[in-house]
Formats: sequence, C-alpha cells, structure tokens
Amino acid sequence: MAKFAESRMAFTVVLACMLVAASHVDSATLTCAQVTVLLTPCISYAVYGGTVSPVCCQGIKTLNAAYKTAEDRRSACTCIRDTAATIPGINYERVNALGGICNSPCPFKVYPSTNCSKLN
Repeated sequence: MAKFAESRMAFTVVLACMLVAASHVDSATLTCAQVTVLLTPCISYAVYGGTVSPVCCQGIKTLNAAYKTAEDRRSACTCIRDTAATIPGINYERVNALGGICNSPCPFKVYPSTNCSKLN
C-alpha cells in the first residue's frame, strides 16, 4: 500500500511539473500533447467523481486562456473527444461540468458525437 501511495505521489509531482512547464503555452497552435498534459489531472474526477483537484482546474484555466484561434479550439476539441473515448468509465456529464466547477467555461461540450470541425 505504501508503494502505491509513493507511486501516486511521484506521478502527481511529475504531472504538476509538466503542468507548470505547459502553462506557458505561447504558440498559436495547441498540440494534443499540450492539451493532454493540461487535462490529465482531471481524469480521476471524470471517471470516479468526487472532488475536482486544484491542478485540474488550473489546467482547464490554462487551456481556456491558450485558445487563440478557432483552429486551436477545433484541435483541442478533437484531442479531448478522441482521448476521452479511450478512457474506460469516463462520464461525459462530469467532463462537461468541469468548466463550470472550475469557473472557466469551456467553449464546447465534449461527447463522442461532437463535431469539432464546426467550432468557430
């Protein structure tokens, strides 16, 4: 049990470091890797519910601030939609509630059927 806690703590520290590094997204085009790093801390809430971590909310706020173009929104939407579809047990209602919970509304809703190409 202690090894699990240590592994989880190490994973959290690595994610936090990645988040800090990714929080300075200055390019005009967001990559799926950047989006994934920012939103990975949100997966446990999206699957299990409970409390949303501050690191998750910071990732959402950073991502929402990084959208510079419609293409950024479309790319992020596609990345989130496609990645979420690979996560067993994901609850899309929880995913779509995160923007409101974190006081940083998302410009789109994510479902397997979301047509990201229509975002402006």
